[in-house]
Amino acid sequence: MTNSIQNTRHRPTALGPIQIRSFCTPDEIQTYRFDDQFTTHAQYKSIYTKRETLVHHAEAALANVVLALTESRQIVGFGVFSHPDADERWAELGPGIMMEIRAIEVCRRFRSCKIAGDLLCLMLSHPNIEQMIAYMVGYSWTWDLDGSGLTVQQYRNMLIHLFSPHQFLELQTNEANICLKPENLFMGRVGSHVSHRVCQDFKLLRFGLTP
Repeated sequence: MTNSIQNTRHRPTALGPIQIRSFCTPDEIQTYRFDDQFTTHAQYKSIYTKRETLVHHAEAALANVVLALTESRQIVGFGVFSHPDADERWAELGPGIMMEIRAIEVCRRFRSCKIAGDLLCLMLSHPNIEQMIAYMVGYSWTWDLDGSGLTVQQYRNMLIHLFSPHQFLELQTNEANICLKPENLFMGRVGSHVSHRVCQDFKLLRFGLTP
């Protein structure tokens, strides 16, 4: 994506001002560095810890990599919104129809600053959002329960609270990885311009039936 649709938000915090930028380009990402808290903790490993991973996602067509940045160009939060991999079930609806909130993470010291909500808002500012089905998969084994002090159910409820205002609904599916644990979460948002046929195909696909 080009910078012509890049949006920026500013979030004042007790730890200093934060700038949240959407559609960050690969070249732009190379000039930033991760906060040291994106690492492996005793009970938790950050989703991404290398710029190269964010660059890889930013190179994909229509992907939206959103970053929360300090004044010193340090990454303290990130969100990645991109298409599913070709071998995933959700790619079977066809090119460009489904996109996934692949990651949304804020480093521990900034988690009380409402940055996650800003990241999500800017990920969903995608110009094609009403022509697609956006979805998220919450695997409980990726959640930072230790750092948050929440139980599994509380963390799950927190995610539902974060996504629900953006018209995401909790959806049922028989996808094997999601079904491994009852607390795992699958939510989706169907754009207002998605056809009735695609909606019906999506219902079938959620239960492994070929559209």
